[in-house]
Amino acid sequence: MTKQFTRIQEDFICEMCGATVHGNGYTNHCPECLTSKHVDIMPGDRACDCGGLMPAIGLDTKNGEFVLVQQCQKCGYIRRNKIWENDSKKAILALMNGTLPEYIQSIKK
Repeated sequence: MTKQFTRIQEDFICEMCGATVHGNGYTNHCPECLTSKHVDIMPGDRACDCGGLMPAIGLDTKNGEFVLVQQCQKCGYIRRNKIWENDSKKAILALMNGTLPEYIQSIKK
């Protein structure tokens, strides 16, 4: 099986914080709280039945850039996702400081 990206442009309401997210076809997490949903086996395929929320649990580096480390609350799967320029700087700082859950509670809609 080869890894092939499927671009799907879709908007969604974040199930973690309630933010309205306008997708661009590469959007894979909420830019307000850095949470995604476990819906893909291969990027963009929407073939995973898990559906658990995947909050950011840390930062890692790839090719000299920071990436989000997210873990599914339902099955424990860990995935790394690119940080986008529209991602909340406050959320990233909260992740770095270990206060992301508190930050998310403060922004819930």
